[in-house]
Amino acid sequence: MVTAGQPAPALVEPGQVARAYRAIEPLHAHLYFAPEHDERLSGVGLRPGRMSYFAGRAAAMGAVGAGAVTATFYNFSPSLVAHMIPRAWTLAGPDRVLAARLDAARGSLTRLLGGPAVVGSPEVIELTALLREACAVLTPEGRPLYAGHADLPWPEEPVLQLWHAATLLREYRGDGHIVTLLSAGLTGLEALVTHTATGRGFTEDAARATRGWSAQEWGSGCAALAARGLLDDAGLTDDGRELRSRIEVHTDALSADPWLTLGPDRTARVIELGKGLSRRLVAGGAFGTGIFPGR
Repeated sequence: MVTAGQPAPALVEPGQVARAYRAIEPLHAHLYFAPEHDERLSGVGLRPGRMSYFAGRAAAMGAVGAGAVTATFYNFSPSLVAHMIPRAWTLAGPDRVLAARLDAARGSLTRLLGGPAVVGSPEVIELTALLREACAVLTPEGRPLYAGHADLPWPEEPVLQLWHAATLLREYRGDGHIVTLLSAGLTGLEALVTHTATGRGFTEDAARATRGWSAQEWGSGCAALAARGLLDDAGLTDDGRELRSRIEVHTDALSADPWLTLGPDRTARVIELGKGLSRRLVAGGAFGTGIFPGR
């Protein structure tokens, strides 16, 4: 987003926007697979698994109800969310949950990246500075989950600044993705079904188990998509694949501002640094099976 009177930023290719997101997203998302996550959140009173996930990610918005969590998380079954929220807030308030989450991020990143020397390395410092600059142009309009996290103070430790920046960029993109899904006329369940049908996510069994949808609900979602000509017995139709492609393109467009601000060269540096640290995470044992355990 360019303010009047400012020079136009150097163009960033749409593919580079997606690559930048993929390079840094593991720096945030690894936490949901890390033992530190459930350990720290259980330590303040939450149940491990789904409750810790919902409360940990939603706590930045305050003690919100199940409806707000369902709306902002989008592809989880409302009944599953309602089973955990608002009960979680009676066990641990948002402030305690947020503190435990930061502690978990500190522990998991330090362990997986290889110790204190790595989390304080020049690469971490450089990437953190780039991402903080990228985050400076983000705005909260229409992005409630991002806005909640953006209201939080920046942590003092470089490794937690890195994690917070990755979180802001991830939730900003995610909120924009929901806008795109709504524009495409997809419910949360239909969005999950079509994503699963691309073959680039998880299997139907894993999607239903982690997101809380019954076989009957899944079947109803498939039937609704079939009625629109987006899905058949073989999977996504040509129209379905074209719709998913447009969703990804539009999502990239709605999340391009931070990378336009950095420009192509510094965005390329983000990709290089982010990939290097993400590879360290994977080599250190992050993600496991690639499915949110118990969620």
